[in-house]
Amino acid sequence: MSRYPRGKFFLLLAVLVVCGLYAMPNLYPDVPAIQITRSEAGAEVSQDAIARLTTALDQAGISYGTGETVGGSWLLRLDDSDAQLRARDLAERTLGRDYVVALNLAPTTPAWLRAFGASPVGLGLDLRGGVHFLLQVDMDSALDHRLESWAAELRLVLRDAGIRYREVSHQGHDLIARFDNSDDLNSAQAALRNQFNEFTVRRENDRNQLRLTVTQEAISEIQDYAVDQNRTALNNRVNELGVASPVVQRQGADRIVVQLPGVQDASQARRILGRTATLEFRLVADDVDPVRIQSGIAPPGTEIFPFKGDTRNPVVLRRQNIVTGDQVTNAQMGFDENGMPEVNISLDASGARNMQRVTSRNVGRPMGVLFIETRTDIETVINEEGEREQRATSSRDAYVINVANIRDTLGSRFRITGLDSPAGAAELALLLRAGGLAAPMYIAEERTIGPSLGAENVAAGMKSMVLGLVLVLAFMLWRYKMFGVFANVALLGNLVIMVGIMSMIPGVTLTLPGIAGIVLTVGMAVDANVLIYERIRQELADGRPPLQAIDAGYERAFQTILDANITTLIVAVILFAAGSGTVQGFAVTLFIGVSVSMFTAIVGTRALADLVYGRRKRAPARLSI
Repeated sequence: MSRYPRGKFFLLLAVLVVCGLYAMPNLYPDVPAIQITRSEAGAEVSQDAIARLTTALDQAGISYGTGETVGGSWLLRLDDSDAQLRARDLAERTLGRDYVVALNLAPTTPAWLRAFGASPVGLGLDLRGGVHFLLQVDMDSALDHRLESWAAELRLVLRDAGIRYREVSHQGHDLIARFDNSDDLNSAQAALRNQFNEFTVRRENDRNQLRLTVTQEAISEIQDYAVDQNRTALNNRVNELGVASPVVQRQGADRIVVQLPGVQDASQARRILGRTATLEFRLVADDVDPVRIQSGIAPPGTEIFPFKGDTRNPVVLRRQNIVTGDQVTNAQMGFDENGMPEVNISLDASGARNMQRVTSRNVGRPMGVLFIETRTDIETVINEEGEREQRATSSRDAYVINVANIRDTLGSRFRITGLDSPAGAAELALLLRAGGLAAPMYIAEERTIGPSLGAENVAAGMKSMVLGLVLVLAFMLWRYKMFGVFANVALLGNLVIMVGIMSMIPGVTLTLPGIAGIVLTVGMAVDANVLIYERIRQELADGRPPLQAIDAGYERAFQTILDANITTLIVAVILFAAGSGTVQGFAVTLFIGVSVSMFTAIVGTRALADLVYGRRKRAPARLSI
C-alpha cells in the first residue's frame, strides 16, 4: 500500500471546500440597478426619499426588485436595462438636485454566502462596462497657488521682523520683494537667510529688491503633490458612491485616470467628479453694520456668506484665510466633556504655524469654518448648427458651517465644538479628511463602454477559456488514460481554487487581459503533470513496480517543476511591479494560476493516484498511463 500522508488529503479537501465556497458567488450574475446618493457629502439617503421614489415607481408601472443600503447610498435592483433607464429618469424628477442618481449593477449573491464575506470577483471596465475619464491637472495653477501662499508668508516674515517693504509680488517662478532703501534690503536678506529654502535668493541692488526663484526640485514637489492630492480627493469622492472596483490612479506626470465599472451614465459621472469640496478657516469680522449686511454690501476686506440652514442671518468673514482644507492632515469625530459632538483636527507644519500666529492675537474673537463646494452640471443646449449637445457648467456654493469663539492659542491640534449633531460632526470630519483639489482639472479624454460590449467581452473570454479547456482535457485523456483523468480533475479543481482565491482577495479586478492569463494558466497547468507522468513511464520502463514508479515519478520531477515555475512567478511579480492597469491584471491571474497549478499537480493528482492505486489490498500489476 502507498504511504501518502493523510494530512495532505485533509489539506486538499479543506482548500477545495473553502475556495469552492468563495467561488460560488460568481455563479450569480449582477442585475441592472440605480444607485442614489445624497448630493451633500457624508449624508445618507432618507427613508422619506426612498418612500417617495417607490411610490412614483409603482404609479409609473415600473417593476423593481429589492433595495439595500450600501455605505451612505441606496441601491435599487431593476428587472432589465429598459426599466433601469426609466427608473433613473423618474428618480431624477422625483428627488431633484438633492440627490445624485447613477446607473449601476447590483449583486445577487444569496445572503447566506454574504454572511461568510463571499462576493464575486470584481469585473473591470472592459468586462462590466462603465465610464473612463482621463483628467488633466493644471500644473500652472498649482504653482501659482503655491506662490501666492509663499508671498503671503514672506510678507508675514518681513512684518514680524519689523522690516518695511514696498511690495511683495510674484512673476513667473519668482517672488519679488521691493524696498525703499538698501538698509531695509540688507535687513530682509539677513532675515531670510535660513528661511524659504525652496528658493534661490538673488540681490538686485540697482532696484533695491530681492528676487526669490523657485528651485526645480520645489516645482517638482509641488506638481507631485498636486497630482497626488487630486487623486486622493477623487478617490475619496468615488468611494462615497459605493461603485464596485473603481480605479483612480495616476498616469504620467500630470494626469489621473478614473474608471467607474458598472456606471453607464457619463453625464452623472462627470457631475460626480466635478463635485469637489474644501474648507477655509477665517476670522469673523467685528463691528459690521447690520443694515449693510442685509443689503448684501460687504465692508472692505470682508465677504458675506450664508450660515448653513439659516439664510436669514448671514456671517461676515475676513477675506484672509487662516488655514485651508489641504493643510488638514487628519480629522476625527468625537465627543467633548459634556457629551456634545466635536471634530478633532490635526494640521501640517505650515497650517499649525499660521493657526498659532493668528489665534494668539485673537483670543476671544469668533472664527468661522467656510465650506466651499464646486460642482459640474451637465446641460443640454442647442449649438450654432441647431444640434443638441451636452455642455458642462460649473457652479460654486459657499456657506459657513460653524462659528466658535477662540478660547486659547491653537496649534497643530485643536477641536471644533458647537456642532448640531453627531451626524453633522461626522460629515464635517469626512469633508476635512477627503480634502480639496490642489489644482484645477479638466477632462482630456472620455469613453463609455456599454454593458452589451462588456458582456460580449465576457462571452468571448469564456468561449476561449472553454475551448482551451476542452482541448487540454481531450489531449490528456488520450495521452495518459487514467492518469489523464487525474490531471483533468485536478485542472477543474485548479480553476475552482483560482477563482475562489481571486474572490477572497479584496481589490482584485478581473479584466480581459486577466481572462487571457486564466486561459494561459489552463494550458500551463498540465505542464507539471506531463513532467510527472513521463517520469513515471520512464521508471516503469526501467523495471520498477507500479507503486514505486509513482513515488519516484513525483519525487524526482518535483525539483524540475519548481525550477520551471519559479521563473514564471518572478516574471509575474516584475509585470505587476512595473506595469499598470491591464498589465497588472494579467500578472495577478498569472501568478495565482501558476501557484495553484503547482499545488493541484503535485498534491491533487498524487492524492487521486493514491486513492485509485494505493488503497488496494494487492499491488497493481500495471498502470493505465
